[in-house]
Amino acid sequence: MTQIALRVDVDTYRGTRDGVPRLVDTLARHGVKATFYFSVGPDNMGRHLWRLLRPSFLIKMLRSNAASLYGWGILFAGTLWPGRVIGRHLGKVIRDADAAGHDIGLHAWDHQRWQRQAPRMDVQALYEELSRGTDMLSELIGRRPDTSAAAGWVCNERVLEAKSMLGFRYNSDCRGRGVFIPARDGREYAVQVPTTMPTYDELIGRRGVTDDNYNERLLDYLRPDGLNVLTIHAEVEGIVRAPLFDRFLQLCRDRGIGLGPLGGLRQIEDASARDWIAQAPIEGREGDVCWQASALRQD
Repeated sequence: MTQIALRVDVDTYRGTRDGVPRLVDTLARHGVKATFYFSVGPDNMGRHLWRLLRPSFLIKMLRSNAASLYGWGILFAGTLWPGRVIGRHLGKVIRDADAAGHDIGLHAWDHQRWQRQAPRMDVQALYEELSRGTDMLSELIGRRPDTSAAAGWVCNERVLEAKSMLGFRYNSDCRGRGVFIPARDGREYAVQVPTTMPTYDELIGRRGVTDDNYNERLLDYLRPDGLNVLTIHAEVEGIVRAPLFDRFLQLCRDRGIGLGPLGGLRQIEDASARDWIAQAPIEGREGDVCWQASALRQD
């Protein structure tokens, strides 16, 4: 049976408050578990608006109709008013997702800060940023999370080093094709489970993809004998595109495609392939993201 490992990125206050409970209910109706990666610190996502000065980011925002997709509350969060600390206000939502049996991991303390500043931060600053998020998430769910996923796939060697100090069992920080152990110069880091399939905002509005054919086109990216990791967003599939995601789950069921959390992948425990990371763009997204290096060489 073809399997999809399902990861849910939760970037914002609204995504946590409105998107996560709906996704938990939707997944329950289909008997599916997922890995939820939570941002738990201040929601300052509106500070990304300065990126509208970049043509590639503006085109993406227009192509995905971001104002209706995300809502003005998300687009201006942390600009006209101080960003609300998500974990402090919405801890019950996170605990409810945990109680429903989903894997819980750290996405970020401050998602917007991570995307903008992590590439320039040293190991100690990265460790402190990650520790703030890990400590809050630990307090909310009563244990240390064993997985993390870098916000916006912004990751480099210093990030791997900082994460190694926090003892995560595995991470999902990059795009790629297969589970691997990052290794270089005799140093090995925690197993990486890369995202292999495009996200909604990367695919929609390109090459004739619309909401009417989105699910079918997304399944074209499945590799029956390979790793399939799909990242959805609470702000998208949990709110405005919730009916579309519900249909996706039904389509997978009809076709005998299994879905489950990243932590259940046999490849994590059996990982032996050594690889490294690199920075490169990805179609449909502004700027570089972290990649599994060998996946770039195969393209």
